[in-house]
Amino acid sequence: MASKAEKKDGLFETVKTVFWALLIAGIFRTLFFQPFWIPSGSMKDTLLIGDFLFVNKMAYGYSRHSCPFSLCPISGRIFGSQPERGDVIVFRHPVNGTDFIKRLVGLPGDTVQMKDGVVHINGVAAKVEPIEDFVEVNEPQGPQRLTPRCANDAGTVGLGGRCVKERFEETLPGTDEPHHILNIETTSVDDTPAFTVPEGQYFFMGDNRDNSRDSRFPRSIGGVGFVPFENLIGRADRVVFSSAGSRMLYFWTWRMDRFFEKIV
Repeated sequence: MASKAEKKDGLFETVKTVFWALLIAGIFRTLFFQPFWIPSGSMKDTLLIGDFLFVNKMAYGYSRHSCPFSLCPISGRIFGSQPERGDVIVFRHPVNGTDFIKRLVGLPGDTVQMKDGVVHINGVAAKVEPIEDFVEVNEPQGPQRLTPRCANDAGTVGLGGRCVKERFEETLPGTDEPHHILNIETTSVDDTPAFTVPEGQYFFMGDNRDNSRDSRFPRSIGGVGFVPFENLIGRADRVVFSSAGSRMLYFWTWRMDRFFEKIV
């Protein structure tokens, strides 16, 4: 039978091991890569509900938001480098503190405007080419059991039916690599006033254009507005794992074709 001293030493070693493990994990998460689950469909079909990725926190340097609960003792940003238009970025919402993931559309000094559903940057329209529709099953998705919105939903798409959205290949002005965007319907933000992005701030949009509360919407109605540089957390480069089910352990819902897929 172990003595009291041996039990005490064993408990101390366990506590020490847990402490060092948590410290190392915290340093890794703060300085290098932060795990992030995709909770909503605002970035379809680039990112799907249930995608799991690591955010590259070295990409743009560090701010107070680099630490959990924004506790880093940093004023402004250190080791900062500017993001590029078209980057998919996780950032801290300027008001409610939630982590969002969207595509960077407008840089400081840019003028961004939507005209008939097409992004215009500094007066130049994005190149938009129609491609095959995006089709998914109309069923609850992810832990929140969110049901997708469908362009063909006129009271005819029941559970298990084909949920269709128009899909386009978009190339933003000043970039070379196209990405996909989706269209569901005509909305109030298909035509907007011109937004001039202030110095030190950025303009973001979701790829699922009609299902994204982003910089097109003011914060007073649940939008994002302009996002300060210090609120950027990191760049999303690659999907590591993906599950279509409500629980990660439901292996029969894993999307094996999305494992380690590059994000464009």
